[in-house]
Amino acid sequence: MLDQLLTSLYSSSSDLTVSSFLISLLTGLVLGGLLAAVYTYKTAYTKSFVVTLALLPAIVSIIIMMVSGSLGAGVAVAGTFSLVRFRSAPGTAREIGAIFLAMAVGLACGMGYPGFAFLFTIIMAAVSLIYVRLPLWDRSPSALQRQLQITVPEDLNYTGAFDDLFAKYTQSAKLTAVKTSSLGSLNKLTYDVTLLTAQSEKEFMDELRCRNGNLEIGLSLPATDSGVL
Repeated sequence: MLDQLLTSLYSSSSDLTVSSFLISLLTGLVLGGLLAAVYTYKTAYTKSFVVTLALLPAIVSIIIMMVSGSLGAGVAVAGTFSLVRFRSAPGTAREIGAIFLAMAVGLACGMGYPGFAFLFTIIMAAVSLIYVRLPLWDRSPSALQRQLQITVPEDLNYTGAFDDLFAKYTQSAKLTAVKTSSLGSLNKLTYDVTLLTAQSEKEFMDELRCRNGNLEIGLSLPATDSGVL
């Protein structure tokens, strides 16, 4: 019974019928909607990308059905996809993975294997949800990590000027950037710091203000590129 569900609807492009076409198309649409729903789980997304992801398996399945057995049509489709690639902005790692997954489902549907496409989608969706929920490979910043920006007068030797405060209020502190401003009369220092406790944040800022002459100080969450490949 299971083997019959996983057999192809047709063996060649000449076997394409209205019923097999509709089965492949509807399977692509249903599985595309499922993939889109799974992608939105605990992920920042736009509606346009989710709609595209939902339609992509059906679109790919139709393309595969139309070019099956035609070398010229296959080359033309490859050229079309290359044009789309050059006109598209690069996405995050998860977006690219979702697009490849949708294309794989569309390929299975287009080649007449809706059973394989359904089984593949269920397995990949379940694994994806498990990976998202588990804290595996999570390198997101700690709640105590901050980016500290301190403005100091040009005549202040900033090297080691705040070491005692860093030892008192932080677990670690690293100078990552120095920038001059106001025609060289001020220096802007950027540190990556990890606070000892969140409650000590205000006291830390107050003592820094006393040390830098009450000039501008900024304390913010560190910038991250979690979606970059």
